[in-house]
Amino acid sequence: MSALEAGQALDPQTYAVRRSDLVRYAGASGDFNPIHWSDRVATSVGLPGVIAHGMFTMALAARAVATWTDAAEVVELGCKFTNPVVVPDDDDGVEVVVAGTVKSVADGLATIALEVICDGQKVLGMPKAVVRA
Repeated sequence: MSALEAGQALDPQTYAVRRSDLVRYAGASGDFNPIHWSDRVATSVGLPGVIAHGMFTMALAARAVATWTDAAEVVELGCKFTNPVVVPDDDDGVEVVVAGTVKSVADGLATIALEVICDGQKVLGMPKAVVRA
């Protein structure tokens, strides 16, 4: 891992999210809630359509952190789930962009403030990661 420095902007990472990803994630996580695969159910409970699992979206943020830090040990990862990632029923899906800025490096730990956006809207609130530097 190259040395992280406070104030450093990290290259945004872009991930495509398709319905097939949600099916695979449901199988791996055991979360088969139909809001993650059925438009009928999702819209019946007031959602705009099928949405990605919140933890799947958070995992994309973790994937970006791993890319930026050459898979450094993550000691903390957190966020609030503020807006859904709506995934259309097509072959393209939707893009989630994860950006990051190193806020501090001290005592062998780097704190990274994250920004996770889909369709121009922040989908995670106050996302942050702390890694061993």
